[in-house]
Amino acid sequence: MKEYIGLIFDEERALYNIHNAKIEKCVFDGPADGESALKECGQLEVNNCRFMLRYPLWHVSDAVINNCDMSDTCRAALWYDKNVKINNSKLGGIKALRECDNSYIDDCEINSSEFGWICRDTEILNSSLVSEYPFFECKNLKIDNFKMTGKYSFQYVENVTINNSYLDTKDAFWHGKNITVTDSVVKGEYLAWYSEDIKFVRCKIIGTQPLCYAKGLVLEDCEMIDCDLAFERSEVNAKINGGIISVKDPIRGRIEADSIGEIIIDEYMDKTECEIVTK
Repeated sequence: MKEYIGLIFDEERALYNIHNAKIEKCVFDGPADGESALKECGQLEVNNCRFMLRYPLWHVSDAVINNCDMSDTCRAALWYDKNVKINNSKLGGIKALRECDNSYIDDCEINSSEFGWICRDTEILNSSLVSEYPFFECKNLKIDNFKMTGKYSFQYVENVTINNSYLDTKDAFWHGKNITVTDSVVKGEYLAWYSEDIKFVRCKIIGTQPLCYAKGLVLEDCEMIDCDLAFERSEVNAKINGGIISVKDPIRGRIEADSIGEIIIDEYMDKTECEIVTK
């Protein structure tokens, strides 16, 4: 294994196409302002490095990244990568992860707009994210112990499981398919419109007009706080602990809650086939 220790790289494609290498305590920054430092590389171990320049890790396969810092100037850091593990690191800069396969992220702090687009087989543990438009069109995504602040999250995703997490985000899960969220808080407006086969188990759902135009929607032992005009035009089976401010025009299924402040069935609505039960 070739080693690069304690060096500074600022030239274009500084370590292009290296394989079977250890990179430790290096800094990617400097007046040459070069891009794509580790493009087309493989079998890498990257430890305690700082990345300040653009596009450092494109088309990389089989890499482990530990205790690294990617600054806000490190744009589009990881694209088209396969089998990359990132541990105890900071990921900054717009579009930090895109079109990657089999990514593993643990104990990371992420601040990246448009994070994680069009990725497949991604696992994220014990991490936090600030992002405006994360996880667009991702497939096979597993998340546990995750804290997120964002907007427009998880749109057009498929095959997603989320556990023990706090999601503060509006317009989440729009057009998503085959999603399970367990033991989590989901806070934001207009949750999961046009989704298919989305399930919430022991979750706290907070915000206006949630879960509309959904198919195959299931809620088990959930709370709904500040939720009005819920379930419009949805096919839903829901068991709610506590009350719902209002329910509007559900299509079919069953909604059970301790109380519902108002049930709205518009005059132009076809006859609903949804059973609505209060305790």
